[in-house]
Amino acid sequence: MPLFNQSIRRKIVGIALGLIVLMLVTSILSMVMSSKVGILLDELTNRYIPAYGHLARANIRSLERSVALRRMVMMKMQESSDEEAYAARLREFQEADRKIEEEAEGARTLINAIIDDPRTPSDNAALARIETRLETAVTEIRRDMNEDHARLLKQVEAKQMPEARGTLEHLDALRDAFNQKIDMIRADMLKQVFVSTSQVVSHQSQAIIISGVVTLLAAVVGFAFALLVSSGITRPVRLLLAGTREVEAGRFDKTITVSTKDEIGELAAAFNRMIEQLRQNERVRETFGRYIDPKVVQGLIDRPEVAIDGQRRVMTIMFCDMSGFTSMSEGMTPRGLVKVMNHYFTVMSGPIRNNRGIIDKYIGDAIMAYWGPPFIEEDEPALLACFAAIDMADQVPALQKQLPDLLGIRAMPAPCDLRIGVATGEVLTGSIGSELMMSFTVMGDAVNLASRLETVNKVYGTRILISQATADAIGSACELREIDRLTVVGQSVPQAIFEVMSKAHGLSVPQESLRAHYAEGLAAYRAQRFDEARTAFNAALEAVPGDGPSRTLLDRIAQFEAHPPAADWDGAWRLEQK
Repeated sequence: MPLFNQSIRRKIVGIALGLIVLMLVTSILSMVMSSKVGILLDELTNRYIPAYGHLARANIRSLERSVALRRMVMMKMQESSDEEAYAARLREFQEADRKIEEEAEGARTLINAIIDDPRTPSDNAALARIETRLETAVTEIRRDMNEDHARLLKQVEAKQMPEARGTLEHLDALRDAFNQKIDMIRADMLKQVFVSTSQVVSHQSQAIIISGVVTLLAAVVGFAFALLVSSGITRPVRLLLAGTREVEAGRFDKTITVSTKDEIGELAAAFNRMIEQLRQNERVRETFGRYIDPKVVQGLIDRPEVAIDGQRRVMTIMFCDMSGFTSMSEGMTPRGLVKVMNHYFTVMSGPIRNNRGIIDKYIGDAIMAYWGPPFIEEDEPALLACFAAIDMADQVPALQKQLPDLLGIRAMPAPCDLRIGVATGEVLTGSIGSELMMSFTVMGDAVNLASRLETVNKVYGTRILISQATADAIGSACELREIDRLTVVGQSVPQAIFEVMSKAHGLSVPQESLRAHYAEGLAAYRAQRFDEARTAFNAALEAVPGDGPSRTLLDRIAQFEAHPPAADWDGAWRLEQK
């Protein structure tokens, strides 16, 4: 509709103008109706009622003329008549006669004015008959009575009393006939007055009703018009609000139908373009989220200076590797190997993400992940990394059952397990790479240590090894066992390493016994009391047969017994290979 293609300003002005026009139409119609009622009322008060008054006074003048005539006759009948008094009575008689003529003429003039006025709906035929009857009555009475008056005066002057009495009676009869005609004319005129009055009342009622109806109609039309226009303004606004809430909730699948060409229509079109851009950005984020952790992308968007400047932060690093991968991959087709690796990465990535870790990269069959600010709080990285490692280890039995089904074979050609190394320390975070391609990653001794600890699992036959700093950070949140003191390749200072056995209060009785005997053996081992150490480690193996660290240290005791350590040996073991 053209109305809704206008600007909001024009719509609002249009509503105001429309209401003003309706008010003007209502006012003009009321004025016209009131004017018509005024004309009818004016005619009633200035013509009908005065005309009726003229007729009533004509009747009165007729009686006055009759009285004046009788007085004249009575004065003539007296023996000594007063001529001056008689002349005065004669003037009264003539004046009454003239007034009758004036009243009749006044009534006729007003009646003719009513007939000639085209603005009023009068009964012109009835009024014309009244006017004709009035003229005829006055003309006839004047003609007849003038003759009898002259005859009566002559008879009175001649003292012909019997004849004068007869003439006077005839005059009374003429007067009565005239009065009767005037009364009939007055009655008919009174009917016209009543008709005119009813017309005034009727038109006044019509004016009130029509004004009320028109006012109500104007109000309804104005309200409907305002509602129509305002809905054309508010509906897109409500759609925009709903769309904004959808965007706020992260849902970009809804667009707004643009039905107007005003500012709101332009805003809706811009909103749709924004939604489309957000969809594209979301598709890009989903696509690259498979290659770059979404939390890294969001963190770099929120704080771009982190990627540009680089920062030193204390973080916890994890390396996870699949043991037996080389021997297992030798008996697989490339397609089968890809399926196994993708499933393995999917299963193991879940606990990392669930514990708010950042997957930095996949390296062959290894996973590198890290925890730390600005992605999580500073006191959480070590604990979350250890929880993730425990959850990953818990997935191994199910993974070992799923892989044969995934490949459609009865059993895997070689058993699979995983090794996890976790270290906490200061690292450099930032975007590393060339001008053409960069990667947000972490570097530092903690990264190297985590990688070495993952490899050290092969030496001790363990799954999860963590550094001294990590163990200090998690406190009693996990059940730990100190395994040894190592000096890994690339470092000169030895440090204690720990095995994560379970979450707090998650050890069985044999595991508790294992940890206690192993701690006794480790203390004796470091003090070079190898017989006591051997006894303790054997007790640990009785608690949990096949315990890797106990067997490793028993082998090492045998080596030391054959080749004793130096006198200044500090109880640490130095790894010569990565």
